[in-house]
Amino acid sequence: MAAPASHRREPTRGRSWPLIFVAIFAVHSLAIFLFTRGFLLTRTELDLHSHRDDRTDVSPGCSSWPPPAVDRLVIVVLDALRFDFVAPSTFFQEKQPWMDKLQVLQKLAADEKKSARIFKALADPPTTSLQRLKALTTGGLPTFIDVGNSFGAPAIVEDNIMHQLAKSGKRVVMMGDDTWTQLYPEHFNKSFPYPSFNVKDLDTVDNGVIEHLLPSLHENDWDVLIAHFLGVDHAGHIFGVDSTPMIQKLEQYNQILEDVIDTLRSLSKPGGPHENTLLLVMGDHGQTLNGDHGGGTAEEVETSLFAWSPKTPPDAVLAVLGEDSCNFDLHGNEVCVSTMQQLDFAVTVSALLGIPFPFGSIGRVNPELYALSAGTWDNQKMDIKSCMPWNDLEAWRRRYAEALCVNSWQVKRYIDQYSSSSIIGFSAEYLHHVADLYSKAQANWSEALKSTCQLEIAMGEEFKESASSALQLQIDAYSSFLESFANLARSAWTEFDLWLMGIGLLLMILSVITQGYTLVKLNSVCQPSDQKSAGVRVIPKLSFAFTLVAIRAASLLSNSYILTEGRVANFLLSTSCIAGVWHSVTKGNFSIEEFVFLLLNIFTRFGIEFGMSKQIAGSTATKDHPVSIVCDIFGSNFCNVFMAMLPIISLALVAYIVLKFSSSAIHQRFLKYFIMSGTILSYAFIANHWASESTLLSHPKANRDIGIRLAPRFVYAIGASSLVISVLCRLFGPVDCLKLNKRITSLSAAMLCSWSPTILILLGRQGSFVALICIIGAWCIIKLQQKYEKDLKLDIIGSCVANPVSVTQWSLLAVCLFYLTGHWCTFDGLRYGAAFIGFDHFHIIRQGFLLSIDTFGVSHILPVLSLPFIAIYCCNTVSKKSKVNDVTINILIQVHLMYGLITAITTTVTIICVTIQRRHLMVWGLFAPKYVFDAIGLLLTDLLICLASLYYC
Repeated sequence: MAAPASHRREPTRGRSWPLIFVAIFAVHSLAIFLFTRGFLLTRTELDLHSHRDDRTDVSPGCSSWPPPAVDRLVIVVLDALRFDFVAPSTFFQEKQPWMDKLQVLQKLAADEKKSARIFKALADPPTTSLQRLKALTTGGLPTFIDVGNSFGAPAIVEDNIMHQLAKSGKRVVMMGDDTWTQLYPEHFNKSFPYPSFNVKDLDTVDNGVIEHLLPSLHENDWDVLIAHFLGVDHAGHIFGVDSTPMIQKLEQYNQILEDVIDTLRSLSKPGGPHENTLLLVMGDHGQTLNGDHGGGTAEEVETSLFAWSPKTPPDAVLAVLGEDSCNFDLHGNEVCVSTMQQLDFAVTVSALLGIPFPFGSIGRVNPELYALSAGTWDNQKMDIKSCMPWNDLEAWRRRYAEALCVNSWQVKRYIDQYSSSSIIGFSAEYLHHVADLYSKAQANWSEALKSTCQLEIAMGEEFKESASSALQLQIDAYSSFLESFANLARSAWTEFDLWLMGIGLLLMILSVITQGYTLVKLNSVCQPSDQKSAGVRVIPKLSFAFTLVAIRAASLLSNSYILTEGRVANFLLSTSCIAGVWHSVTKGNFSIEEFVFLLLNIFTRFGIEFGMSKQIAGSTATKDHPVSIVCDIFGSNFCNVFMAMLPIISLALVAYIVLKFSSSAIHQRFLKYFIMSGTILSYAFIANHWASESTLLSHPKANRDIGIRLAPRFVYAIGASSLVISVLCRLFGPVDCLKLNKRITSLSAAMLCSWSPTILILLGRQGSFVALICIIGAWCIIKLQQKYEKDLKLDIIGSCVANPVSVTQWSLLAVCLFYLTGHWCTFDGLRYGAAFIGFDHFHIIRQGFLLSIDTFGVSHILPVLSLPFIAIYCCNTVSKKSKVNDVTINILIQVHLMYGLITAITTTVTIICVTIQRRHLMVWGLFAPKYVFDAIGLLLTDLLICLASLYYC
């Protein structure tokens, strides 16, 4: 009768544990919610606007907004325009294929130095498109929390140049990226928006802009024209910078810009519609070599701005532009490049158009961009009043000083209002320093106005130099004030709520302690008193596993190690493997599994370093890459065929392994045949999809469209159907009649087979290789765990303590797979192209779901779903000889607790890291994205463990 009693107790004990996992999930959710509310707060956005009748009352020369200097403005935005797309290749150490393609801009900058200039424009991270457009138009710094809105941009209510243009009666025409109409739905007189999120579509948006751009230049129904191209951004995301589609796009843009410039020049004669027009060609951000952006690396924040005025300013403009960075281009012509902050764009454009500066703008009117407009040199038009006639340069400096005076007053007004309205505001010490700079600058301004007039009348030419020097000092004083506040805002802008951050961190620490205590308590409860020696034998393994976890967690306190997290995880995984090899060699029982696992680690390291990681940019490999070496030896034709066929061959091997595994692991007949049939179909569709994408095989257009669009959808549908059938079989099927080990094995295998095809097709052609690494890694870890039990004679003792080293190795392998597949803990590490596999049009829920599966599939979903196999193989031998009840369910709970604890420890240390580094220069470019990825990963892990505990128990 004892056996039936034990059988009756098993479900009760197993089903009580999901409550523990749910409680852990709830505590982690609350902790992350509180910490996020304290850490990722946006700055206070003031619902205040500048008005035309605002008066500074500083002095007669600084009492109102600057008058307009240009009549019309053409802004051509080339999304993700890298600086080296525009600047001549001679400015860089090595010429690359994508350089010197925008020849028309380089030629203008060389031939018309007084009216054309190339700028290196520096953006503030994060460099997602929404935040850059918002910062460009408001003149403020981007806020990190807006990253989540990049896929559904809300209308901007903060004061911005678009609002000021509309209030000033300026007519605005927009064409291109539909993000503009989402941000400013009621600000355009005419708009031609096109959907922007289908990154595989390089031409629809650009063709729409081309259709309307040139005809609009001949019309007189606008004052500001915005044309936003997306082809370069999409080409980068899909193919990388060093790719043929990218070069073709740049060459297309060169022709378009040449047509635009020719049109503007032909209509810029006296009395023409573009006599006083200014052309700006600019990027909103840069991109890495593999086409990503969102972080704060130099490639991402360095973009370009090209300015050209058909009306040439006087020669004195060269004194303002300077020649700090000049070089000769490929044709031997000198080209000079200036540097500006994108933060200055909004206020500079406002000054040129003569509209009120946005209330929250904290930029400075850029002197070089301001000087390129011939209107700023027109003394009569600019209403320059002085005691005596000034030369061109002195008059311009006076005009620019007046613009900076209004600029400084506007920023000081914003500082005062922000400090009084914001909950936290800026520190008193910083505010006092900035206020002191402003007071000195304004006092000097009043004195400069008096002294320049008096000195000119009294002394003549000798003191005109002194007056000019006084103006330059005044310009420097205003610039110092504006730059100081911009630096203050960059370093202390975000309002951290330390109480909420502290409570969230405390909850995480308490949760980790509780999880650790629960795990220890479970081990002691399920370990009979006559078998305590087994627990003693586990202590060295437990200490080693804890050391690995602690080292990895501690490495996250350094920004350098965060950047190389994949290598750190691979190093620790290799260390555990080498330690096992050393132990086996000393004992004289070295096994083949240890050798295979060591080779797998070496291959994984090369994969992270070169082959599949995001460090290999675009569709081509570097000359040091192993693929390039193979291509050099055997020829490019062989290489192309080899690279096209190898993924499909690997896929066939993966399919064979999965089918053989399913046939032996799934014991319920209907579920087995349904899963196996679905698996065969899914892998066939994946192979068809990859073959359709290949350029080596010729396909009829209809067949190719089926392979590219319909095949992935069939894979998704089969996976969803298998998932539903698996759950229904668990709820209503006869699986409960199976023994516990067989039941868990069947359910786990069905779940893995349901998820894996979708994850594999989203990973692209690298998916089959990653699947093989995952399968071989799991096999090695399980085999080594069985060897470990045999060596310590745990199978004879009957211990039900899970091996912590195996769980730690599985966790480290999951981290390696994340980086191996080209992911990265920053927003530019998201593989946006995966979200559109099988689809052409953007839908936020559908594409967001696919992007999430691609991002967390091999690093979280598959590893958590595979945990039962570690538990099952751990207790297969033990359960036969052990007298301990519920050994299987106890080990299963331990494995899930260990894995969740490892993830929680890592996330807790990440939270500690971002708390310490919250004022670090890279907080928004590196530490905050890392926190977001780890926090989402922890919650996803907890959720999957909760569902798994309900599913298996």
